[in-house]
Amino acid sequence: MATKKVSIYSTPTCVYCNMAKDFFNENGVKYENFDVASDVAKRKEMMEKSGQLGVPVITVGDELIVGFDEGRLRELLEIK
Repeated sequence: MATKKVSIYSTPTCVYCNMAKDFFNENGVKYENFDVASDVAKRKEMMEKSGQLGVPVITVGDELIVGFDEGRLRELLEIK
């Protein structure tokens, strides 16, 4: 499995954010979680990266994914 840095900008009540975190946990993917509901600086950073307020925003290495796209995540993380 590739060792790319994985980050997720999420909110506690976001269904797709929780689906993405469950996916990471089930596949042993280490990730950094930023709660943009309570962290204003990270919310601003997320908006600058993605150009929007929708969550989740996931970064895998230099790739940016808006929303939970399991197929794309499997591809980027080399998970079968």
